[in-house]
Amino acid sequence: MIIVKHKKRNYKSPIVTKEFDWLMFVLALALSVIGIVVIYSATRTTGSNTNVIVQSFAFGLGLGMMLFLCFFDYEQFGNAVKYIYIFAVAILIIVLIFGTSGDWGARSWIRFGSIGIQPAELAKVCFILTFSYHLSKVDSRINDIKVLLGLALHLGVLLILIMLEPDLGSSLVFMFMFACMLFVAKISYKYVIAVLGLGAVSLPLIYKFILSDYQKQRINVFFDPTIDPLGDGYNVIQSKLAVGSGQLWGKGYLQGTQNQMGYLPTKSTDFIFSVFSEEFGFVGAIIIVFLLFWLILRCFRAAQRSDNTYGRYICTGVGAMLLFHVFENVGMCIGLMPVTGIPLPFISYGGTSLLTNMAAIGLVLSVTYHNKPRLRVDVY
Repeated sequence: MIIVKHKKRNYKSPIVTKEFDWLMFVLALALSVIGIVVIYSATRTTGSNTNVIVQSFAFGLGLGMMLFLCFFDYEQFGNAVKYIYIFAVAILIIVLIFGTSGDWGARSWIRFGSIGIQPAELAKVCFILTFSYHLSKVDSRINDIKVLLGLALHLGVLLILIMLEPDLGSSLVFMFMFACMLFVAKISYKYVIAVLGLGAVSLPLIYKFILSDYQKQRINVFFDPTIDPLGDGYNVIQSKLAVGSGQLWGKGYLQGTQNQMGYLPTKSTDFIFSVFSEEFGFVGAIIIVFLLFWLILRCFRAAQRSDNTYGRYICTGVGAMLLFHVFENVGMCIGLMPVTGIPLPFISYGGTSLLTNMAAIGLVLSVTYHNKPRLRVDVY
C-alpha cells in the first residue's frame, strides 16, 4: 500500500503592504475634468478662455500635489504642526491687512496682479492637519474640560480671524469640521447637548449684534427671495429657474438659456451647479451629486480603516469639509440653504479651491497608502 503524504497548506492570505485607492483618485480626477468642461460653458459668452486656462493649470498643479502628498508619509506632518498652525494664522492676518474684496464683499483675497489666493481655503487643510494631531494627542482625555477648552481655542483663533473678513461661509465649514472630528473622538453627549442649547439661545443675539447687514439680508432673502427680486433675491430666483428649466434630461451642453443669455449670476463659481443642472437636467444633477457623495464616503471609509487616530481624524476632517461644501452649495442653488458663496468642490471655478480639495484628497490617499501591513483577511 502506498501512503501519500500531503503537505500542510497555509490558508493565510498574503500580506497587504501598500494600498493606493484608485477609485478615490479617479473620482477626484473625473470631477475636476467635469468642472473644467462646465466652466467653459459658463464663461463661453465672455469671449475669453482665461478661466478655463487657469482652472486647467490649477488642475495640473493639484494633480502633482495630490500624488506627492499621497506618497509622502502624512505622519511626518505631526513634527511640523506648530509651524503649519502659525502659517494658517499668518495668512489670515495678512488677508485682513492687504486683502481685497470678492463677489460677496468679504476681504478674503490676496491678489498678485491677475492671480488671486484665498487664504481661508488653505487654512482649512492646515486646520485639518493641526487639529487632527491635537486630537490624537489628547486621545482618551477628550472629555476633560481643560482639554476641551484647549481644542476650542485651537479653532477659535482661526475662526475669529475668518469672521473678521467677514466670511460666514468658511466659518461654518470650520465649525462643521470641528464638530465632526470631535464626534469621531467620542466627545460626551452632555457637551453636545449643552452646546446645541447654547447655540439655539444665542441665535437671536448673533443675528442682531454679530451679523453684518448684508448677511442679515441673505438670511431674509433665503426665507423669501421675492422681498428683493432684483437685488439679493435675484441670484436665488435665477438659479432655481435654471435648475427647473433643465427638467429631466437638460437642454444640452452649451444650450442653457439662463446660462448662455447671462441671466444667471456668478455662474462659474457659486452657481455652477445651476449651469450643470440646466444643461444636463435632473439626471445629470443626480449623477454629479452621486459622484461627490461617493468620494466623500471613500474619505469616511478611509477614516474607518486607518491604523492610527491621527490618520482617522485627517480623513474625517476632509470628508466633513467636502460634505458641508456640497450640502451648502447644492442647497443654495435650489433654494434650500442661504447663499453663502461656498464653491462646489472640484466643479466651481477657483484655483485655490481646487488646489485645496486635491491636496485634501492627497492626504486621505496618504493615510490609506501608509497603513501598516496587514493580513488580507483583516482588510475585508
